[in-house]
Amino acid sequence: MFKITKTIGLCATGKLPDIRNVVQKARHTAAEFRHEYGYEIPVDYLSCKLADWFQVYTQHAYMRPMAAMCMFVGIDEERGPSLYKNDPAGYFVGYKATSAGAKEQEAINFLEKKVKGKDAGNTFTEQETVRTAIACLQTVLGEDLKARELEVGIVTVDDPNFRLLSENAIEDHLTAISERD
Repeated sequence: MFKITKTIGLCATGKLPDIRNVVQKARHTAAEFRHEYGYEIPVDYLSCKLADWFQVYTQHAYMRPMAAMCMFVGIDEERGPSLYKNDPAGYFVGYKATSAGAKEQEAINFLEKKVKGKDAGNTFTEQETVRTAIACLQTVLGEDLKARELEVGIVTVDDPNFRLLSENAIEDHLTAISERD
């Protein structure tokens, strides 16, 4: 988990040196946008710019494509809550919920049932969202997780600043999930 701007966070999986490079490029792009236009960069625009940059790396034989799958999250002033996923080929798309990495398809299936299922609502509270994400990880990985093994980054309409939850807050969510089950 990385903080790109005060309101945009990045979750990435892949090769750590490439992830660091992406984080640096994202921060630079966001700072350049803020300097030029005087307001924070929208999440979709940042994701689009980085997707364009990723795509250039696929065009030349002397450039190795970025080995990083990225998810940008933030609260957009015009669109509200935004989640975008970029792949190394330069493709980016917005989601309500998504996953990346090992067992990606199982996690997406789990999230689709929660977000699109007959009992699913289109609005989740902050607690429901965090608990759904943690429950998804536990279900897909098939093991109980510990608070020190997780990083949970959130951004909400009430507090649009990207932040990581403390270990105690994660432990509270894990306890609530185990009591619910």
